[in-house]
Amino acid sequence: EMLARVALLVFAWAGGRSPHVPSRTLRAAPRAAVVRDVDVLVVGGGHAGCEAAAAAARSGARTVLVTQRIDTIGEMSCNPSIGGIGKGHLVREVDALDGLMGRVIDEAGIHFRMLNRRKGPAVQGPRAQADRELYRDAMLRELQAYPGLELYEASVEDLVVDEPAEGSAAAAAAAEAGRPVGRACGVITADGSELRARAVVLTTGTFLRGVVHVGRESRPAGRFVSTSEAVEPPSTGLAATLGRLALPLDRLKTGTPPRLSAQSIDFSRLEPQPSEEP
Repeated sequence: EMLARVALLVFAWAGGRSPHVPSRTLRAAPRAAVVRDVDVLVVGGGHAGCEAAAAAARSGARTVLVTQRIDTIGEMSCNPSIGGIGKGHLVREVDALDGLMGRVIDEAGIHFRMLNRRKGPAVQGPRAQADRELYRDAMLRELQAYPGLELYEASVEDLVVDEPAEGSAAAAAAAEAGRPVGRACGVITADGSELRARAVVLTTGTFLRGVVHVGRESRPAGRFVSTSEAVEPPSTGLAATLGRLALPLDRLKTGTPPRLSAQSIDFSRLEPQPSEEP
């Protein structure tokens, strides 16, 4: 749950590296051959990562989406819904830009409703409840068939950074402004493989040095696997890298609502709320 202060952290540059700029990794790691050299690398396969990768590929960039597990791309970790009071307009904007989630929820939705219908249009919001498995499978199919986009299964542990030469004007300007020196041009995975790109987009979400709290117990984890009691591992190496780059990090607490056993509920005493037309 360790997040940068911006929801989407982007290292992007229009041109290639200058000849005087040496390349380095932030940690001493065994170097392997460059296994990919593309325009855009997107790290993370959640909502933001799927949309960022598709948007990059849609613009004509050779794009690779790197994720710990390809079979959990598009996994809905907490409340399995799209839209709502605060996010319904964002989904429509993503859809207007030819994004994915609007089409995917049309395929995976099981309950559609306009919230706050009794109030004015400014506070109304469309919301769709999704079948988790249908949504995950539909998103994976969309990405696998997307032109110019490759899915790559690996855990990203480090960044490759091009550093200005010591004493250069670029290094001095960065130091004076109190911002990180250098620019990201690739990543290092857990097995030491190197992937290069002109832009690196981090959409790690709650996996970045994540911690799961269950009652009074806490342990490092990215999230629980929806089909078992197992947990997916957090991204600790990348969090340490961002800390060494002096990027501001904060912890965002998410809250997964408790699941109720249907057998414990007397549905005859409840008011039905049928789905509206999507």
